[in-house]
Amino acid sequence: MTGLRNLRVLYAMRFFGSLIPAYVIERLYWEERGMSIQMVVYTEMIFAVTVVLLELPTGIIADRWSRKRMLVLASLLGCFEFLILLYADSFRHFALAVFLAAVGRSAGSGAENALLYDSLKAAGREESFEQVLGRLNAVDIASTMLAAMCGSVLAGRFGYGLNYWISLASSIAALFFTFMLVEPAASGEAEREKGMPASASIAGSVRFFRSNRGVLPVMLSGMVTGASLNFIDEFWQLYLDRVGIPAAAFGLFSASIFLLRLPGNILAYKLKSRLGSRLLLTAVTAVLAAGFLYLSMARNASGLASIFLICLAGGLIEPLAAGYLHHRIGSSMRATLDSFQSLGLNVALIAAGLGFGYFSSRWDVFGGYGFIGMLCLAFGVYFAFASSKI
Repeated sequence: MTGLRNLRVLYAMRFFGSLIPAYVIERLYWEERGMSIQMVVYTEMIFAVTVVLLELPTGIIADRWSRKRMLVLASLLGCFEFLILLYADSFRHFALAVFLAAVGRSAGSGAENALLYDSLKAAGREESFEQVLGRLNAVDIASTMLAAMCGSVLAGRFGYGLNYWISLASSIAALFFTFMLVEPAASGEAEREKGMPASASIAGSVRFFRSNRGVLPVMLSGMVTGASLNFIDEFWQLYLDRVGIPAAAFGLFSASIFLLRLPGNILAYKLKSRLGSRLLLTAVTAVLAAGFLYLSMARNASGLASIFLICLAGGLIEPLAAGYLHHRIGSSMRATLDSFQSLGLNVALIAAGLGFGYFSSRWDVFGGYGFIGMLCLAFGVYFAFASSKI
């Protein structure tokens, strides 16, 4: 019963945690308050560096202390983030908000998937992890779409600030639901691990990767494609602005790019059983490479079709990469190893962000997307070669 109760609570958490109308006008709100593209990239790097430094420690803490408590901490920091953004008027304010968001992201990333898997395991349903994770992501997407549609209308009538007040209220609601989670009962192995030093968890992680060499290319694929998709989420507003799409259409466009991720999240588990994770991830990488390269060259409204295609393929990424990992690890290191995945994703985000920022400063957002396309193309060649050897 505990496992099934946690599932219901996680659905509610995802809904309110994603009901954030601030995101649909985020880049415009930041630009209005003096944040240039280069400054936004700097905050993205602050986010990524912070996550890289904290992912592994917070994953270990979640495994040894409490997944629920780490999720409560993550939700609490999310509330503070929006409170700061409401009054932000300089780079340091935005940097502080992003730093808190990064700490919250680190605290919750490994803990949520670990709590989800162990809750399913307690109910005897661990084989449905990809299916349930996909459905959670679908709730996430539906909530994001609702926020985008409402947010664009509200911003047009009342200004950008109201969207941030509503986002703060929704974050507080998500915090309320985190208190309702119940920590799944730990296995005997997990209880023994809690008494061991943190260095033992790191050593155990290294041993895991050495004995499961097929996991590394799949994890790298999730990292690179996930980091690349981030640049659609963060900069599509600027792309639409540059190709002449009015801000009044932003809500509909935002809802569309999230709607296109629904099929991948919902059907990933079925496609995996028929085609396999590696083939699907190879196809996703190829689609992303072609899509980003087209965005860099077609500097007009036809590039919107590429964004739609990238988002359609991107819906497969998280269920496939997370499921491949969690089915191969034990409860005692579940959050720790999931944090390794998130840590690597943010390392990729830092590296990609440096190139994106450099090329965007020279050729605007089009140059940045061209760099991401070349990055996906190079990784796709590696992944096709590496996965064929396993």
